[in-house]
Amino acid sequence: MNEIQRARIILKILNQKYPKIKVPLKSRNVFTLLISVLLSAQCTDVNVNNVTKKIYPKYYKPIHFKKLGKKKIEKLIKKIGIFRIKAKSIYELSKILIEKFKSRVPKTFEDLEKLPGVGHKTASVVMSQGFGFPAFPVDTHIHRLAQRWGLTNGKNVTQTEKDLKRLFPKKSWNKLHLQIIYYGREFCKARDCYGLTCKICTTCYPKRIKPVKIKKA
Repeated sequence: MNEIQRARIILKILNQKYPKIKVPLKSRNVFTLLISVLLSAQCTDVNVNNVTKKIYPKYYKPIHFKKLGKKKIEKLIKKIGIFRIKAKSIYELSKILIEKFKSRVPKTFEDLEKLPGVGHKTASVVMSQGFGFPAFPVDTHIHRLAQRWGLTNGKNVTQTEKDLKRLFPKKSWNKLHLQIIYYGREFCKARDCYGLTCKICTTCYPKRIKPVKIKKA
């Protein structure tokens, strides 16, 4: 079975398991989506949602966070990892959005990735979930699963993104990256499946007997 055949099987299984998919991070608009994705680095979606549900009813525009200032933003997000660094990024990017983009989140990868605290993965999520632009956000979670499923050689997340985009139809990307995340959390866990027990692993590799070694991103 080659990688193209595996990709077709995986897409079929994921569409059966998750015909409809919800965006895990709660947001009020594209700006708050950007903030939530930024906050989710090294933090669970559940923790981010628990924190932001107390923030977004009152603060949901760049001007709100500019007026708050770094110290007050820190207090609002202190339950989230590396909150001081993230508070600084939120404050700085809010100022930039006001000054350069009329308080609107830009709709290009180039402009998004110039914002403080915003890398390619964060920009991809915003482009995908915020603007509906075909994108394939790849984090370490998807990187790990793509290796287990024989879709990439595992050099880094950049290579994994290229491989996944090559193997799957563009129209499936926005939904698929979320399907992979949900499936991994439920069935193909890092310290549970080991590439040996879930439906995708056993279907794609019926003769596999050794745990899969993963190359870190």
